[in-house]
Amino acid sequence: MRTDDVAVAPGLRGRVDRAVEGLTPGYFALVMASGIISVGMSLEGFDVLSDVLLVVCAVAYAVLVVLTVWRFVAYRHAAVEDFMDPRRAFGYFTFVAATNVLGVRLGIAGHHSVTVAMLVVSGLVWLVLGYVVPWTAVLGRDERPVVVTANGTWFIWVVASQSVAVAAATLEPTFTTGRRELALLAVVSWSVGVFLYGAAAVIVMLRLMLYSFGPQDLTPPYWVSMGALAITVLAGARIVEMADAPMVAATRGLIAGLSVVFWAFATWLFPVLVAAGWWRHWRRGVPLPYEATLWSIIFPLGMYAVASIYLGRADTLPIVEGVGRVELWVALAAWVLVLAAMTRHVWRTVLTRRPAP
Repeated sequence: MRTDDVAVAPGLRGRVDRAVEGLTPGYFALVMASGIISVGMSLEGFDVLSDVLLVVCAVAYAVLVVLTVWRFVAYRHAAVEDFMDPRRAFGYFTFVAATNVLGVRLGIAGHHSVTVAMLVVSGLVWLVLGYVVPWTAVLGRDERPVVVTANGTWFIWVVASQSVAVAAATLEPTFTTGRRELALLAVVSWSVGVFLYGAAAVIVMLRLMLYSFGPQDLTPPYWVSMGALAITVLAGARIVEMADAPMVAATRGLIAGLSVVFWAFATWLFPVLVAAGWWRHWRRGVPLPYEATLWSIIFPLGMYAVASIYLGRADTLPIVEGVGRVELWVALAAWVLVLAAMTRHVWRTVLTRRPAP
């Protein structure tokens, strides 16, 4: 072994340890973004491109699971601090959404048993986090008001709920037994997600109107407000297509109508978010370096595209489907840019940087 190799090794290990300790809970948005664009490409018949994205999605999921477990074991204090921080705690729900997005894509490929296993895992984690995170990060805090800490990550709870609905509705046609249970799970999680969106939207709007809000506060996770609506549309469209079951029969008309309403509002939000980004970076000069939360922009772009394509086909709305097709390629281009930025960031900050003398 060379002398310089011995000198570099501790520095590399130290940088890796620091990266793991500082791993953001919301990094599973990378999996969500890759998986949903893969689903969109599969819907459009671009199977090779879809398979490539699926591989990236699966590898990223495996790596992030290992890093997250490593962080919980080696840096428990950092993980606990995230649970106590309302600005970051809701990022843990990206694990639920990522698990279901990957599970749904694998189900499209015919691996239904894997989808079932991933739905079981994500459903249990969704239930646990749904009670733990609001308590540790919001209700259990002594500091008041908590509204001042609200941000776009709070909508990830909605995305997690709706991802459970999408996975359950995707599995329902593939089984002859358990259909009523899957229908019940899909409708319940969809309904919970709708109410959570209303609650999160009210709290975030109070944050915007009652407290100072500058360009530094307008972080990428605010795009999840649109992504949460888009996945609500997709989940609703999948539920409407499910076979008759007591829960589905009782809510089919309501869910079908609300899905169109939610798509319209998501479409209205799109230019608002683009204008907000222009104001933040071009008008106010906030730099745009790579950060993990950029994946919180890519997932909403891809989810809006898939929801539009699916809703357009389900309700015979060619304009809606056409919008989704165009948006899908926009999402792919943005995904490539952010992936390149992430690769450069990891290479420069973790793999090659030498420790300071």
